[in-house]
Amino acid sequence: MRKIPHWLLVITPVVLAVLGGRAISAQDKYTVQVPNGLAFSEFRGYETWEVVALSHAGDLMAVIVANPAMIDAYKAGIPGNGKPFPDGAKMAKIHWKAKTNEEAPSQPQVTGDLHDVDFMVKDSKRFADSGGWGYGAFMYDTVSDAFRPYTLNDEPPQDQDAKCGFACHTIVEKKDYVFTAYARR
Repeated sequence: MRKIPHWLLVITPVVLAVLGGRAISAQDKYTVQVPNGLAFSEFRGYETWEVVALSHAGDLMAVIVANPAMIDAYKAGIPGNGKPFPDGAKMAKIHWKAKTNEEAPSQPQVTGDLHDVDFMVKDSKRFADSGGWGYGAFMYDTVSDAFRPYTLNDEPPQDQDAKCGFACHTIVEKKDYVFTAYARR
C-alpha cells in the first residue's frame, strides 16, 4: 500500500476550498436589476435568441438578438408596415470590445472582452410613459466576472430606471422606438 505524502494531505483541502469558494462567489447574472427598473432575469435565455443584426461603433462590436415574439413581428413587416411591436417583444444588444485577429488573413476585427448587455422589452401598460418600452443597461466587469447596472457616471449615462434608453430612442418614434432593422437573410 502506498502512503500519501504529507504535503498532499495539507495542499488538497486548501485547493478545494479555494476553488469551491470561487465557484460560490461567482455572480448569478440573473439576480442583477436596475434599481426601479428592469431585471436581468426578465431576459433569461437571451443568449440563444435569433440574430437581428450586427453593429460596430468606435471600439465596440455588437450583436442584436430578439426573442421569438420580436422576430415574428419583424417577419410580419413591423415596424415598416406602420404597426407597433407587440407586448412581450424583447431585444438584447451584446457589446464586446473589438480586437484584431492577427492570425486570420486580412486581420479582421473580432469580438474581444465582453463590455455590456442592453435590453428592451415592449410592455405598453408597464411603460406607458416611455413609448411602451422598458430599457436596461448592464456593464460587465472582466475582473470580477460580474454585471452591474449602468449609472450616470457611465458612457452613455443611464439613469436608474427602466426609461433610461427612452431619450435616445425618441428619434426613431416612427419605427416604434427601435433603431435596428431586421437584416435580410
